[in-house]
Amino acid sequence: MNETEGLRLRRSNRPQVITDDLPDRRHKSSGTYSGKVFQVTFLSLGCFLLLPVLVVVLILESPIHPEAFSLKEPPLMQGCWEPNLKLREAERLFEDQIIGPESIANLGDVLFSGTADGRIVKLVGRRLYTVARLGKPPCGSREEESSCGRPLGIRLGPNGTLFVADAYLGVFEVNPGTGEATRLVSGGQVVAGRKLSFINDLAVTQDGKKVYFTSSSSKWDRRDYMHLIMEATADGRVLEYNTESRELSVVMENLRFPNGIQLLPDEESVLVAETTMARIRRVHVAGLNKGGMENFMDNLPGFPDNIRPSSSGGYWVAMSAVRPNPGFSMLDFLSQRPWIKKLIFKLFSQDVLMKFVPRYSLVAEVRDGGICTRSFHDPNGLVAAYVSEAHEHDGSLYVGSFRSPYIARLDLNRV
Repeated sequence: MNETEGLRLRRSNRPQVITDDLPDRRHKSSGTYSGKVFQVTFLSLGCFLLLPVLVVVLILESPIHPEAFSLKEPPLMQGCWEPNLKLREAERLFEDQIIGPESIANLGDVLFSGTADGRIVKLVGRRLYTVARLGKPPCGSREEESSCGRPLGIRLGPNGTLFVADAYLGVFEVNPGTGEATRLVSGGQVVAGRKLSFINDLAVTQDGKKVYFTSSSSKWDRRDYMHLIMEATADGRVLEYNTESRELSVVMENLRFPNGIQLLPDEESVLVAETTMARIRRVHVAGLNKGGMENFMDNLPGFPDNIRPSSSGGYWVAMSAVRPNPGFSMLDFLSQRPWIKKLIFKLFSQDVLMKFVPRYSLVAEVRDGGICTRSFHDPNGLVAAYVSEAHEHDGSLYVGSFRSPYIARLDLNRV
């Protein structure tokens, strides 16, 4: 064997070192390529999906122009406000026979209410009769509501007639026997430079000579109440109508969503639920303090609607949404963030937004000095939902709703 052949033999017998370098490089190369393809695809799809949203956000104008305002920290739900299930003891009356009975009045044992389809109805025993229709059919759709009419606040006058606040059509006096309706104030008219776009609730003096009513907004009508809540502008007013002189005047202005109204016994002042601000204001309409206003009850744990007298000398206040503490209140959070409100209304309709509002029904009895004496709750609104008013009669509380297809009756002797 020569030297050359020996060298060749030694090379062929040299042990081979097996490593994973090459396969690993191939794997990494392949994985990096696939990852890049996935990232590009994902980003492209994300941009494709987000593009319409960006167009909406950047180009379309928001339908609302909200103002920033401040609410106090909600009160702790304890003591009188302690959550309970007492409102779930109520029974539903006329279920699926009456839609949106916002307000209730009684003449003896006969109850009266207005409905979402523009009617004034009377409830006798277990039967329902139509008393009057303030607007013109057809009714039932959003577009038809302004011509069909939407009766809200309803009161019994001194002569047994009904005084009715229709959100669109105005203030009426209705004969419950004949159904004859007389328009006292026309809805939509301009008073002192502002339009009566959303007439809400009313109160009548014992002699029937004066009617006080709330105009919740000069910009938004009832159909767009969520726009009004979110925009939170102070364009609401309290007005006075003199049934003898037929004069119409402004009593108080610059209120944020004035809603329910209730005359005090001396008839020199009215309580007004300022819904957006979660408080009740006392507005002086006569006497030495006429034109003045102060808080009757501030920083409520919910957003008040109608106010009605209780048999014990206090007042029933209905609230369909609360400000939980402990908990999270979306409306409180948004109050100082108008830019988020604008964005929300660019992306979602009012009907969609309603689905995100937690249902919580609360009816409370309060008295002078802003003191809560008792409260009835229905978390999630399982029995009584979207409550708007609590009307007391003959030991029972009849709870109206701006949306539900029934009236709820709570026996006060059981709670």
